[in-house]
Amino acid sequence: MGGFFGVASAGNAVRDLYFGTDYHSHLGTVRGGMAVKSGRRYTRFIHDITNAQFRSKFDPDIRRMKGQWGIGIISDGDDQPLLVESHLGPYAIVTVGAIQNLKALVRNGFRNRSTHFLEMSGSRLNSTEVVATLINAGGTFAEGIRQAQEAIVGSCSLLLLTQEGVYAARDRFGRTPVALGQRKDPAGWAAASEVSAFPNLEYVPVRELGPGEIVRFTHDGVETLRPPDEALQICAFLWIYYGYPSSTYEGVNVEEARYRCGEALARNDGAEVDLVAGIPDSGTSHAIGYALQSHIPLKRPFVKYTPTWPRSFMPPDQGIRQMVARMKLIPIPELIAGQRILFCEDSIVRGTQLGAIVRRVFKYGAREVHMRPACPPLVYGCKFLNFSRSRSETELAARRAMKAIEGKDSRHPERYLDPASNAYADMVGHICRDLELTSLKYQRIEDMVQAIGLPKRKLCTYCWDGCEGCK
Repeated sequence: MGGFFGVASAGNAVRDLYFGTDYHSHLGTVRGGMAVKSGRRYTRFIHDITNAQFRSKFDPDIRRMKGQWGIGIISDGDDQPLLVESHLGPYAIVTVGAIQNLKALVRNGFRNRSTHFLEMSGSRLNSTEVVATLINAGGTFAEGIRQAQEAIVGSCSLLLLTQEGVYAARDRFGRTPVALGQRKDPAGWAAASEVSAFPNLEYVPVRELGPGEIVRFTHDGVETLRPPDEALQICAFLWIYYGYPSSTYEGVNVEEARYRCGEALARNDGAEVDLVAGIPDSGTSHAIGYALQSHIPLKRPFVKYTPTWPRSFMPPDQGIRQMVARMKLIPIPELIAGQRILFCEDSIVRGTQLGAIVRRVFKYGAREVHMRPACPPLVYGCKFLNFSRSRSETELAARRAMKAIEGKDSRHPERYLDPASNAYADMVGHICRDLELTSLKYQRIEDMVQAIGLPKRKLCTYCWDGCEGCK
């Protein structure tokens, strides 16, 4: 997914930029980058952070950086920030999201026979450079950003570091969050994907940008250049998995929403077990809610070794993902042997890592292993945030189950969406057997939506029900 942080300070902004960007490391572990501006001079550094923490790579660089304005990014792919010279003036740019019509946008750019792209990653175009090309077609930065937002299919939130200030823009349907924060001394403003980046840097959250909104800020204040649109489709998975516990989106705190998800799972369950546990990290919050509602003891049969291991869904290679998932979770055999354990998990994507965990739990002597995901089965691949490294939605555990049932890739996955249907029961039953679980019961979508606390029309639930803008 990725996350960004931008700052304009009356003093040197490098410290705030360094730590503010680092507070987005849970959103990606592929590339990190920062750019600062001092007068007309831009200083930029980009590093591969696949096998190292952001701070360890950038600690030497910040000694060579100085400026009052800056932008930073934790990217899930592209090298960023990019430095651009245009008719609008020089600027740096970072983007978050997923552009589904990238090839079409490139073809349109080539039609004028004067466009070219330099930022290649292997044979793949850098999507941020394509966005910059769209912005450069505008008469002003605000006009160019608006035109880019309207041309992009998918999602794209962005920051621009210009001579006029820092521009922040949220994608057209608000699928990714962008929040503004203010500090009094020294005076400054910041924009971030996660409000959890603000408190320790002494920024107070002021407000979130609305869908498609464009603002420009300096340390003196914020100017709205394009008001927000009405239609909001923020990704519901932010509350289920992606978002940091201390973050709040649209007025709803992540940790509290996860407690409510766990409570809903417990209300709809009657499993007789000895203890409740969460698959670390995000599953732990759901497990707390389940335990509070069910009055079943909450324990930690697995603990996560956090100092060095990244989130295991990030590496592009499946073998590396499985190795990371195994190495970072350390079992406590004394809490496993002879126990009937119910695990809460944020979701089941491919199920590969989860199956390995279940086998380990049984190996350490568990009598039963029950699984309760906090969301419904993932049936459709995300088109908006690159949330999964799956190359195809046919890799999803639910789709593999459909294929096993039908003998081929399902042409009508919608048949499996109703929890009351036989098709749904067959799908869940197959996943349960494939993962070697004692039982498996998913969250119902209406309970998940209620736990988040926003109307369904304001949430993107595409990966669960295939709805784009459904009410």
